[in-house]
Amino acid sequence: MLANIADALPLVLTWHMAGVILACAAFGLFVGAVPGLSATMATALLVPITFFMDPVPAIAAIVTTAAMAIFASDIPAALVRIPGTAASAAYINDLSALTQKGRVARALGIAVSASAIGGVFGSLVLMVAAPQLAIISLNFTSFEYFWLALLGLSAAVMLGTGSILKSLMSLLFGLLIASIGMETTSGYPRFTFGMTSLLGGVAFVPALIGMFAIPELIRTFVNREITAPVAPVGNPLGMFKGVGAFLWRSKLNLLRGSTVGTIIGILPGAGSDIGSWISYAVSKRFSKTPEEYGKGSETGLVEACAANNSALSGAYVPAMVFGIPGDSITAIVIGVLYIKGLNPGPMVFLTSGDTIMAIFLVFLIANLLIVPLGLLAVALASQVLRVPKLTLAPLILAFCIVGSYSIDSSATGIVIMLVLGTFAYLMEENGFPVAPAILGIVMGLLVERNFVTSLIKADASILGFVERPIAAGLALLVLVVWVTPAILWLRQRRRAVTSWR
Repeated sequence: MLANIADALPLVLTWHMAGVILACAAFGLFVGAVPGLSATMATALLVPITFFMDPVPAIAAIVTTAAMAIFASDIPAALVRIPGTAASAAYINDLSALTQKGRVARALGIAVSASAIGGVFGSLVLMVAAPQLAIISLNFTSFEYFWLALLGLSAAVMLGTGSILKSLMSLLFGLLIASIGMETTSGYPRFTFGMTSLLGGVAFVPALIGMFAIPELIRTFVNREITAPVAPVGNPLGMFKGVGAFLWRSKLNLLRGSTVGTIIGILPGAGSDIGSWISYAVSKRFSKTPEEYGKGSETGLVEACAANNSALSGAYVPAMVFGIPGDSITAIVIGVLYIKGLNPGPMVFLTSGDTIMAIFLVFLIANLLIVPLGLLAVALASQVLRVPKLTLAPLILAFCIVGSYSIDSSATGIVIMLVLGTFAYLMEENGFPVAPAILGIVMGLLVERNFVTSLIKADASILGFVERPIAAGLALLVLVVWVTPAILWLRQRRRAVTSWR
């Protein structure tokens, strides 16, 4: 590991990398501070630009943008009571209550510091855990990868914020999209309707750009009349006053929030949104003053903010080691890694150890930069929040069109972007989460390829899927994930019937 760090430092400590990191940090802070523009959308828009970069600067651009956008979403949550991303929604009542009490600077100071500490914690776990897991995963075959991918898809459905049925339907929609094109083993065309442009399947990047950016643009147009008053920030230099002592007193909360966020982030399909909600719930459960939560609790704020950024780092563990995205942002990163020839998996740690370690170091740097750049973002927040989203919409749409067209220099990408973007908007408006559909698109071929390969190896015997110890353990985990919600539902139903009698 130390040798890889020594080899990675020259890749990171360059003026070119410094320029990329600072430019993307500014972009991420701007997008995160504008309500409704998500961190995922920001990273999806960056994908076409990464075509012209080397692997390390390309991933650094995405990592930095995501880390800054996740933190910056706390700023509109505090100043106009609108979360920049869903990750800030868990503690928006506390941020808003502190703002109403005239303590907005302290609230943002706590958010900045806790986000940076959580991000650094997650980055260190990533640097230590990912290479060790990669060594273990060298023993994995198609059987283990099949169960692992199935576990990821199952977790994405079970851990979603909406109903399980709607998450499952969203996942099936994603798997249907992934099945378009030639069949993986026989090469037989499926759902192409005679169109040669679909023989290679639905292009991943236009699908991502469309499903994340187009719904935001449609909502911007629909809600163009809505504007929110901006609370005064005051002197940003005073936002860290007394925060250091408070964080020291809350060190156990910081550790718990960072740990919970990292663990949730490692689970495929979970991500920062769920990490912050679960961390906030855990904090309230073990607090001596749970009645203060939602009314300006600084303790709840510390834990959930730390979980936000630590979950972002944790999501890269399954992405790098197994090629399975931890959330929608790492799904984009996996696409970029494939484009750059760095196929995620255990072998990439052996063949490109210095590049992978350089990416991890960028994580660390990006999270450390949250403090100074966050101070600048808070100082400029009042001006950023007054920029009408409708003014930005044509620029964002132009980015979407250029990015989708640049994949193969054809209009097919633009059509895919518009069609899937419209579908995503209709899904979200009717309560169907988009993230399971994205995971279905990303992992559909992975599941199918490993299932077919395993079936051939086992001579069509289903028992062959559980003969290896690790495969059997993963199969048992999948079974637990499937059965647990049904058991919980039956218990709740039995209690309801008992109380009614």
